[in-house]
Amino acid sequence: MIGRILEFSLRQRVLVLMAALAWLLGGIWSAFKLPMDAIPDITGVQVQVNTTIPALAPEEVENLVTFPLETALGGIAGVTESRS
Repeated sequence: MIGRILEFSLRQRVLVLMAALAWLLGGIWSAFKLPMDAIPDITGVQVQVNTTIPALAPEEVENLVTFPLETALGGIAGVTESRS
């Protein structure tokens, strides 16, 4: 099997070189079209919620808005960590 491939390659040198050049050009073209990040993001999905109410003091916003919101969002399926 390998002998036949080598024999064909030696007899059809131009065809083999053209095929190799086509593979090379296709690889170079693909490399330029491939989207790549310099540093891949391996962190999980994070959501930041900012609550501001100008009429309330910061402690009241924390007690009346932020804490109940965090408590309600804590029951969502798939939540693995919650920080405040």
